[in-house]
Amino acid sequence: MKKIEFSKEGKAEIVSRIRAYFDRELDPIGGLPAEFLLDFFAEEIGPYFYNRGLRDAQAALLQRMDGVAEDIHLLEREEKF
Repeated sequence: MKKIEFSKEGKAEIVSRIRAYFDRELDPIGGLPAEFLLDFFAEEIGPYFYNRGLRDAQAALLQRMDGVAEDIHLLEREEKF
């Protein structure tokens, strides 16, 4: 799997949210430790969320395909022979 990477702006926004969370819920955290925490989560936990998203997308696609198969079946015409 390709490494999860963020744009510079995206990473800054996420780091800002991590710091705000730590300020509210825990002890204040600096920018660099927040970046390290984000990198850790992206590398260690990100694949679990990514795979879950893939499974959810696959389930949605299969459900839609079942609907298409049913629609096609409804379009079938009676054969005379």
